[in-house]
Amino acid sequence: MPENQIEQRLQPEDRLLFIDHLRMALIALVVLHHIAVIYAANINFYYVEVPDYAHNPGAIGVTVALAFFQLFNQAFFMGLFFFLSGYFTPQVFDRKGPGTYMKDRLIRLGIPILVYFFVLNPLATTATYYHMPVSVTHLTGPFVWSEHFAVGVMWFAVLLLIFCAVYLLCRAATKNRVKAGGVKPVPKFGKILIFIIILAIASFLIRIPIPIAKYVAFFPSLGYLPQYASFFALGIVANRNDWLRAIPDKLGKTGLLIALLSIILFLIGISARIGSGSAFLGGGTPQSFIYALFDSFFSVGWSLFLITFFRKHWNRKTVFGPRLRQSSFAVYIIHIPVIVYVAVLLQNLAINPFAKFGLVAIIGVPVCFAAAYLLRRIPGVDRVL
Repeated sequence: MPENQIEQRLQPEDRLLFIDHLRMALIALVVLHHIAVIYAANINFYYVEVPDYAHNPGAIGVTVALAFFQLFNQAFFMGLFFFLSGYFTPQVFDRKGPGTYMKDRLIRLGIPILVYFFVLNPLATTATYYHMPVSVTHLTGPFVWSEHFAVGVMWFAVLLLIFCAVYLLCRAATKNRVKAGGVKPVPKFGKILIFIIILAIASFLIRIPIPIAKYVAFFPSLGYLPQYASFFALGIVANRNDWLRAIPDKLGKTGLLIALLSIILFLIGISARIGSGSAFLGGGTPQSFIYALFDSFFSVGWSLFLITFFRKHWNRKTVFGPRLRQSSFAVYIIHIPVIVYVAVLLQNLAINPFAKFGLVAIIGVPVCFAAAYLLRRIPGVDRVL
């Protein structure tokens, strides 16, 4: 569709329906990502099924495929979540005012964090830890509730709450003034390229003390903090300048191209066997700089492509759209216990790990959305979710 037609269809008073659909797709991707962790069994998680490579040599291919699926997801999807959160921050702040805004954030983010910590995380660990071999869990004693309280995936909500507080302080420091000067145009590719390079350098530097996958407190991925913080800030700028409506389709196609090129270059680096896999995670190694370049180019390029793709093809009302949109954050909160319960129920099913990943996905994703929808129908819950 020509860009002028897109602009005509996307009037300022319209709701950005394509962002609703994009957010739902990202939530589903988060669920699939964690299902992939179960069957790749490559990181510490609530429940994993370690493949029997001795009796099923083909399982190594499944593990590699699922590991790359996780790698590409991790490179962009949480950053894009923070971008979308930043995008809607100014209008919520302007509508509610500083005091009500922060109170609302504490309710909508703080309460789910506490519920996950005290209820959902213990439920997930109870359902899974004792269904895995001792060699995996290292649990030999009886169940102890106090060992199973954790923030888990709600680290996202904690960090988002911090970003919201920083935004509040910035607005207070400027006496709640919004900088005038008219609407700024969407940056040209040259400026975007400079941003990508700066992001890569910042990511490389922070990963010297904090490699990817190293926990700091309860945060599992602070090696991506430059991406998360900058994407949140860019979301705020994009809102003030209405960039999501104005990004040219051509720029989205350019984003797709640089994302694909970054994958090819990264795969070449991997196949060249330049150092161990852990060298790519951080520590100031040349490999970690290659990785930082890859995920910086990929995250920006793929995000540009997804925004323009969904704007072109999914900026319309759908039958289940409003219900799914309203339930998206609830899905994020509850999906861990749902998918691990499904995986445990199917643990004795002797099929290929990739087939089992697909089966759990087919069952788990709809169950997560259905459970979230029903949860929000409980009186008072929709005030939080």
